Amino acid sequence: MAASSGLWGSEDPSRWAAVLARHGAVLRARSGARGRLEALDRWYREELPAAIKGRAQKHVTREELQQLLAWKLARGRFRPRLQQLVAANSPELVVQRSATAFSLLPDVRAAVTELCALRGVGPATASAVLAVGAPEVAAFMSDEAVAGVPGLPALQYTLKHYLLYLSQVRERAAALSQASASGLWTPHLVETALWTWVVGQKLCPNLMPELSPSQATQQDTRPARKHRTQAK
Repeated sequence: MAASSGLWGSEDPSRWAAVLARHGAVLRARSGARGRLEALDRWYREELPAAIKGRAQKHVTREELQQLLAWKLARGRFRPRLQQLVAANSPELVVQRSATAFSLLPDVRAAVTELCALRGVGPATASAVLAVGAPEVAAFMSDEAVAGVPGLPALQYTLKHYLLYLSQVRERAAALSQASASGLWTPHLVETALWTWVVGQKLCPNLMPELSPSQATQQDTRPARKHRTQAK
């Protein structure tokens, strides 16, 4: 199993919002003194979505894909080989494939498949592209967020596994939105909260809000055993 109940065990939007509010603090703890991850995360959450939204047809450029990959690797496990593979794609091909992928939404299966035709792009990287451009449809497949969803099989970087994870995240986003009086929860926000909880429990547990007395003793946020693939 991916994890014990943790944050997932709560269906209270206010508790999820309290965890989400700690994202900046957890990001600083993960980033360290150099602050590279903080800068990349601001770019990913603010500048890149605005750039994509401002285009006549949604797409990402090769330079944006490379920087998105840098964000992904800084946030999780560093794999330098992926950077070389992504850089081998032509700028025109990245624009073409990403534009087609966004046009295929809400068919996430087809959109991920389209992006995975690019070198160095697997389902996880593809999900990061889709999540930043269509946060109401997709969620990034981070190791930490997957570990925060109980009941999933051992993590594999496959389209099948991503769709299982996304289905759960979408259901939780819908439930939180229905129960919340303060605003819409997207799959993208659910992933961010899960990442914050899992990483925060490891790096700065004293900063994390309490969920409930029964849940406080049930945390197990270790990622499930992973299978190797060429690209994530």
